[in-house]
Amino acid sequence: MSTYSLLNAGRIVAGPDSIEQIAEIVKDYGASRVLIISDKGVARAGLIERPKALLEAAGIAVSILDDTPPEPEVEQANALFEAAKNSSCDMVIGVGGGSAMDVAKLIAVLLNNDVTLRELLNKAPIARRGLPTLMIPTTAGTGSETTPNSIVLVPEDELKVGIVSPKLMPDCVILDPKMTLGLPPAITASTGMDALCHAIECYTSKKGNPFSEMIALKAISLISRSIRRAFNTGTDIDARHDMLLGAMYGGMCIATSSTTAVHALAYPLGGKYRIAHGVSNAILLPFVMRFNAVGNEDKFRDVAVAMGLDVDPADSKAATEKFIEAIFELNRDLQIPSDLKRWNITEADLDTLVEGAAKVTRLLDNNPRPMNKADIRAIYTQLI
Repeated sequence: MSTYSLLNAGRIVAGPDSIEQIAEIVKDYGASRVLIISDKGVARAGLIERPKALLEAAGIAVSILDDTPPEPEVEQANALFEAAKNSSCDMVIGVGGGSAMDVAKLIAVLLNNDVTLRELLNKAPIARRGLPTLMIPTTAGTGSETTPNSIVLVPEDELKVGIVSPKLMPDCVILDPKMTLGLPPAITASTGMDALCHAIECYTSKKGNPFSEMIALKAISLISRSIRRAFNTGTDIDARHDMLLGAMYGGMCIATSSTTAVHALAYPLGGKYRIAHGVSNAILLPFVMRFNAVGNEDKFRDVAVAMGLDVDPADSKAATEKFIEAIFELNRDLQIPSDLKRWNITEADLDTLVEGAAKVTRLLDNNPRPMNKADIRAIYTQLI
């Protein structure tokens, strides 16, 4: 057995109304001027108002940048960094989904290091940790609040690229399910399936280990029992709590294991066709799992059990088949497409997709079954 490790956020505060502790948490880090990174949707939903009011009531100065776009491009992230320079902040708070939190982590590092974002994309090391960071997710998907990753879209390469460093790991996290109650059903579905992908991929990854296995199975259980409830009844606080925990555990899995071919094949779909990341993952998940199941049926049996499926633990093959069908059924229930036709992707796009996915060796190398370009092409072909 090789060595393994678990990198995690320094402090996690969770539960309904945990946002009320924000001022105390910020003061614990010695901060008196904070910068909140968010997006227009979160701002319109009023989700910045309560944390801002609590901070200001405690005498903490608050600046806000709420221009984070969905799945930001390099120059968009750079523009936010340039604006952040004027804040004179001593702590960065990300309030939103994965994009806002990823940008918040990057800005915190860029403000405290003599390095550019382009250099980070070209694998330049991060010399020092960034300013202290606090992440407050308003979706239950990326798990960015507990990962050392930030994802940026590079338009000229038509690909999303991950910047990975322990120095990107957030210092603190607040998981308040009340911050997710207004999440629309479609976003609940796509972000929730992203979180489920994280857990399933990390459990079956070649980098899987005792840490990721334990955490992933718990994430799979939480999400499987609650995602339909959160989708159908957005005000179900218990379901929202399960989803937030499941997404965070999925992030923790990424921090100790790795996602695999689902994410690798999803990256060019987001980079070129701007398909929402969670939707890309959800569409790909059952097809990639069907490919990966060969020789890995015992792992997939464990996933089926964690999902609460009625399976015979002694029959791994049958349990695997039931698991894959359950993912197809879950996508149908969440109104997620089963193919790429609505984006007008055809056989003429296959070469571009295959070449893009094949570049994501960081993830493909962790896939439990070796996957070459012909295999990648075969999976995409099933979707068009």
